[in-house]
Amino acid sequence: QVQLVESGGGLVQTGGSLELSCVASGAGSNYYSIAWFRQAPGKEREGLACIDSSTGPAIYGDSVRGRFTISRDKAKNTVYLQMDKLTPEDTATYSCVAAIYPSILRTGKDYWGKGTLVTVSS
Repeated sequence: QVQLVESGGGLVQTGGSLELSCVASGAGSNYYSIAWFRQAPGKEREGLACIDSSTGPAIYGDSVRGRFTISRDKAKNTVYLQMDKLTPEDTATYSCVAAIYPSILRTGKDYWGKGTLVTVSS
């Protein structure tokens, strides 16, 4: 059973930084990709960044490119999201999602964590 657990959210002032972690368990030695999304109250879910479990490049959404950095620690099955220069517009619940290969090709199933709340005060 694949499980994702996010951590690192909290309250930060405008201009501050936070680092979120997403620990994936149950993926075994399979190749996988993990993406970070966020959703603010009353807004649609927004994709932020993604990275794979191997050596592939990080990919960023336009709204966070240059401020957020996604990285991996393969040995720890952990993906990080370093968030810098935060503004109140970054306030949201941040979640990670994993696609495990090749099983997703058979099942179409991805795996979501429960999310971690980030609040940026003005």
